[in-house]
Amino acid sequence: MSTEAEAINPVKKDLKILLSGRPVADYQPSAEEVAAHKARTNDKLLFRFPPEPNGFLHIGHAKSMNLNFGSALANGGQCYLRYDDTNPATEDVQFTAAIEEMARWMGWKPWKVTYSSDYFQELYDLAIKLIKDGNAYVCHSTAAEVKKQREDRTNSPHRDRSIEENLREFEKMRTGRYAESEATLRVKCDMQHDNPNMRDFIAYRVVYHPHHHVGDKWCIYPSYDYTHCIVDSLEDIDFSLCTLEFETRRESYFWLLHVLGMWKPNVWEFSRLNVTGSLLSKRKINTLVRRGVVRGFDDPRLLTLAGMRRRGYTPEAINKFCDLVGITRSNNVISIKMLENSLREDLDEKCPRRQLVADPIKLVIDNWPAGETKTYKCPEHPRKPELGERDVEMCGEIYIDRSDFHEVDDNTKFYGIAPGPRPVGLKYGGNLYCKSFEKDASGNPTVIHCDIDFDRKEKPKTNITWVSCHKAVGAECRQYTYLLNDDQAAIADDFMQYVNTSSEIITQGFVEAVVKSNTVFDKFQAERFGYYVVDSDTTPDHLVLNCIISLKEDKEKVAAPPRVSNKKK
Repeated sequence: MSTEAEAINPVKKDLKILLSGRPVADYQPSAEEVAAHKARTNDKLLFRFPPEPNGFLHIGHAKSMNLNFGSALANGGQCYLRYDDTNPATEDVQFTAAIEEMARWMGWKPWKVTYSSDYFQELYDLAIKLIKDGNAYVCHSTAAEVKKQREDRTNSPHRDRSIEENLREFEKMRTGRYAESEATLRVKCDMQHDNPNMRDFIAYRVVYHPHHHVGDKWCIYPSYDYTHCIVDSLEDIDFSLCTLEFETRRESYFWLLHVLGMWKPNVWEFSRLNVTGSLLSKRKINTLVRRGVVRGFDDPRLLTLAGMRRRGYTPEAINKFCDLVGITRSNNVISIKMLENSLREDLDEKCPRRQLVADPIKLVIDNWPAGETKTYKCPEHPRKPELGERDVEMCGEIYIDRSDFHEVDDNTKFYGIAPGPRPVGLKYGGNLYCKSFEKDASGNPTVIHCDIDFDRKEKPKTNITWVSCHKAVGAECRQYTYLLNDDQAAIADDFMQYVNTSSEIITQGFVEAVVKSNTVFDKFQAERFGYYVVDSDTTPDHLVLNCIISLKEDKEKVAAPPRVSNKKK
């Protein structure tokens, strides 16, 4: 099965919006610089998607990918996948592999895959240039002292060291003669500036930790503020697109490129994607995983892209949702219903139909001819006859969903099976007339007894789905509700109190035999109930199905949990 989406049809991204960012005086590229840049890029627009490899991608990253890769694709440009890997203590190769896998699964094909660490030598050489030009110095202030200096707008006592002394001190940092936090390289920017990010930010610090990509070659590592703009320039990026929290770094971004005499990309900030009822914070997701509340970073209840794939989301539905949300500079929270509706529309077109009983009860047809079976021709998709039909066998014992049976026919809105003369249709089959039912010692119905009219002499008010006992395939069916009980939980520090511990409900159900041949991530519509996907926990002897989503948002039958005890991991 391919890990990439079949095709991407990007919504046209208006470059006028991306060019409308707040200008920074005196830092615009000259006509000569623009001409030289276009000559280097063959006048092709270059974008980049720069995730940190310290976690797994989520729906917010999908929006960023849609903007960066989509803008490049829609405007004849190219887009890098660049790992912003400047903090070796929190980064790992497992994240780099997972990030590229998810980017490609989403349908995006990076022009080049690069790492900020690929440029560590260039970044170091440029730091030497800053020192020689009088624009950087080695500082021995503690982290608390640096924080206070920047808050009070007071200079570091080491700010006016000579160039020669700074070069010697920086060499001591590079060769491991200082402990972590004992020395940093700071740019000599403007300690009186109203923007705190312009107050001599840190460019390098000492870190004794091997790097997942370049090994133990370095014991000094550049900061994000120093690295990001320089690598954007080294890669000749046209549009550096970031979320709004990075807007205050705009001045320092351009200042650094200006003093280094480097290419200055267009910078534009957009709002983060916030979705109701979901957690996107890496710290909070880590807490859920560590405490065993969820199955892992790919749990189907999480809006990590790995979790969404496992839940049964499609790349096309996610990208359509991102297109519908659009790009804006206004912070807002998008209803998860919009995401779910995009998914329903996509699944409805793609999924073959199957019959599934997630909460089964046995039904015996007493007047069924002994030893006989019947075969029904059932469409793969009711609106797509070109997809053909499948054979579904039926015998005198079937499973139906427990929600389709009532002990007493006392509800005029209930059209399922209940004792009495009213007929209930079997989808693709005849009419059933309930005669009686059996109970266990606890008083729970266990077996329903009916007669069948194959000719359907009466018109039933509904047709229920079923699975034949002799052909049924057992399946662990996992039903999901929202992980959070309150939309505000995503931003609450005490978010754990809002976690719905019953958000995963497991039943032992049955499904048509044809599903047995499906592989992980294959999807189908369980007629009348919802969409399902084969889970990665499936083994040759144990089929696991995740309920992706109900057929309709207001379908009460799907929203109501099966009448079984909860089972949580």
